Amino acid sequence: MNDMLRVGVITSTHGVRGEVKVFPTTDDAARFKTLERVYVDTGRELKPLEIQNVKFFKNMVILKFKDYDNMNQVEIYRSKDLLITRDQAVELGEDEYFIGDLIGLKVMMENGKDLGVIRDVLETGANDVYIVDAPGNREILIPAIGECVKEVDLEAGVMTVHLLEGLLDL
Repeated sequence: MNDMLRVGVITSTHGVRGEVKVFPTTDDAARFKTLERVYVDTGRELKPLEIQNVKFFKNMVILKFKDYDNMNQVEIYRSKDLLITRDQAVELGEDEYFIGDLIGLKVMMENGKDLGVIRDVLETGANDVYIVDAPGNREILIPAIGECVKEVDLEAGVMTVHLLEGLLDL
């Protein structure tokens, strides 16, 4: 498990006073209101940035960082991920997981057959769908519902599933 969780991506500057537009990658963009600090992944380091102000515009979050007062100072962070530490994360309920913790899990059927590895998670209106890279350049889509997902063991890196009839035929 990664100690840092991505909550957004800086898409561009906003105005000339050092604000940035952030595309939120969290389910609840309003959570930015409670964050005091985020970390920007520069590619070389995780740079801590103190949040001074938070606004919302359409589907974006507008952030102002302390000691960043013009757009030239924040321009270098365009397209960079914003991360938080795991202890800053929202508390999850039972059978809830961070997407970053699921990606890379080995997927096994109840009978022990290896299905592949979770590559991504589609967030749909009804339920999430796990995209599994299977042997032979195949892709299996597994709905994140109790009928299919029987066990998730993050420590072992394994998800055990029961495939509904016809799921492998798609």
